[in-house]
Amino acid sequence: MADKKMRAQVFYEPKKMKLEEVPVPAVSPEQVLVRVKACGICGSDVAYYLGNSSLETPTGKGPLILGHEFSGEVAAVGEIPARLGLFAPGDRVTVDPVQYCNACRVCKKGQVNLCEKKAVLGVSANGGFAEYCVSHYTGLHKIPANVSYEEAAMTEPLACAVHGVKRMGVQLGDICVVLGPGPIGTMMAQLVKSSGAGKVVLVGAKGDDYRLDVAKKTGVDLVCNTAEPSSPYYVKDLKATIADISDGQFADAVVTPTGSVDAMEMAFEISGRRARLVFFGLPADDAVIRVPALKSILWDKTVQFSWLAPLTWPPALDAIGNKLVDVKSLASSIVKLSALEDAIMNVKNRVGNPMKVLVTP
Repeated sequence: MADKKMRAQVFYEPKKMKLEEVPVPAVSPEQVLVRVKACGICGSDVAYYLGNSSLETPTGKGPLILGHEFSGEVAAVGEIPARLGLFAPGDRVTVDPVQYCNACRVCKKGQVNLCEKKAVLGVSANGGFAEYCVSHYTGLHKIPANVSYEEAAMTEPLACAVHGVKRMGVQLGDICVVLGPGPIGTMMAQLVKSSGAGKVVLVGAKGDDYRLDVAKKTGVDLVCNTAEPSSPYYVKDLKATIADISDGQFADAVVTPTGSVDAMEMAFEISGRRARLVFFGLPADDAVIRVPALKSILWDKTVQFSWLAPLTWPPALDAIGNKLVDVKSLASSIVKLSALEDAIMNVKNRVGNPMKVLVTP
């Protein structure tokens, strides 16, 4: 691939991105070159583009190729993975963008999502909004034969969802609540149901009815809109609703795939004895959560946090391949690489009721 060019959307600074021809990345001995087939637009991509996040650079500026939710075909294999027989041109793969070092003390404790030396494709290194991307060979996962490239491009958010749901400790028959019906929240609701929950409640707010419509079709037991009286899913008092479906015992487990502080505080209100609360979505830097301390202690609640997707990629791919999660229904549209900037703004403004927008070269 030496001296060959590829098309890529290069981010320079907030609201400045340009479709350019750039060199196809060289493949070092420990890397694999992937021909990108599909790449999802994440909420963090919207934040990076608008300048609402500093990326992992001192200035929050590029040049950088964004995009961290992608799948593709192996185009070239570096010396080390080739010698080990791990990958070959033509293999269908999805890529874990969090490329941890496997050598620092944190990694050696199994806390790879917290690696001190990690690189993140699409955040601190070039990512998938391009025709090609390189990855360390340990970041690649082969796609099951019955999973499409479009479905596989959603493995990254699903793997994050798997980590969050594992922390919920779902037990057979549990009443579980997911506060936030975005793509990850809808994935979580399906995972919770597949884990043996008795009832799964997915809760949205203003403008979320189209998302609740999608979730309802995936088998969620109850969908609620707490903000809009005109909604067919409107619930005036969520706490009373959860009490009603649980015989007054409230929720056994609650997860918040949203950065809303109100949702995080609601998790305490609607959860019962020995409840497990998992905070997943990212709030503002200065956000503070008020905890009803005495009742939480007397009811012996557990609060955990969930970040990224440590060692959850194989079960995430298995969940897609075995139809435990329907990610295909979350792909609301597919756009071309040339239309990326417009697509990002449409996601931001919810034009066309987007769930997960995928980009193809």
